Amino acid sequence: MASVYERVLGARFGELDPGLRAYFGEIPDGSVGRGSGVYEVAGSRHRFLVPVLAWFARREVLFPEYGRGIPFTVENRPTGDRLRARRTFAFPRAERIMTDEMAVVDGVLHDRLGRRSGLEVELALDVTDGALRMRSGRQWLHLGPLRMRLPAIVTVELSESAEATGQRVDVRMTAPVLGEVFRYAGVFRYFVTASSSGRPSEPRP
Repeated sequence: MASVYERVLGARFGELDPGLRAYFGEIPDGSVGRGSGVYEVAGSRHRFLVPVLAWFARREVLFPEYGRGIPFTVENRPTGDRLRARRTFAFPRAERIMTDEMAVVDGVLHDRLGRRSGLEVELALDVTDGALRMRSGRQWLHLGPLRMRLPAIVTVELSESAEATGQRVDVRMTAPVLGEVFRYAGVFRYFVTASSSGRPSEPRP
């Protein structure tokens, strides 16, 4: 089955830099995508947001720490027609995890954030000079069987591009008046591996 990104982008998937297609393309059955690297920056510089970010950390959405040179790993696993991701941030005094699950809804990418998938965000995709851009749109909160529309107070923008040393990611969360409230950015290397052995498969062309 084509990946969630391939299904949304269609023919434009071929415009992505070849170095990005392994990350955004299909993960074969019995395999998992794994990446590791170092974030140049990760977290929020606004200390007054710590209580709110700590609440989100317990739900594996965001985290209250802020630092530079933070090692991280990412693991992508297909679950039927969806893609489940787990990101781990190794801060000096704490390990923080962010989880999400992506699905295609009526031709649009939707991201369910957190270990209980309680926050849903609609994402618009674009390809610019071989890089993938994503921008958040409508948002919902899930409480049990209830799905409630939220005002889009916070905007998330993501850019992923290819470099000689790997794949660069830059995620920025902004809010009115406050500006940037959360960010992580850095370079990592990524391989699709056999899930049982952890041995890298051949990179996709």
